[in-house]
Amino acid sequence: MAMVTVALAFPVMAQDGKKKAKPHSKDEVKEDIADHRAMADAHLNAAKCLEAGKPEKDCLAQLAKDCKGLGIGKYCGMKHRH
Repeated sequence: MAMVTVALAFPVMAQDGKKKAKPHSKDEVKEDIADHRAMADAHLNAAKCLEAGKPEKDCLAQLAKDCKGLGIGKYCGMKHRH
């Protein structure tokens, strides 16, 4: 579900820009796909960490490491509701 949410968020953000971006090359699209998969894996691992009963602080620290350089912010562009 998180992967779908992330994937759906990007077209909306792209529409908010004032300039029309040029289409991505095939290589850029492949890179975007790999980044989305890596972000999804990072979030899945964070969920598994929490399910295992580990402290949220530890799970978020690992998520921040896994997301470094991938998405927006230290948690791959996703934010909790609470």
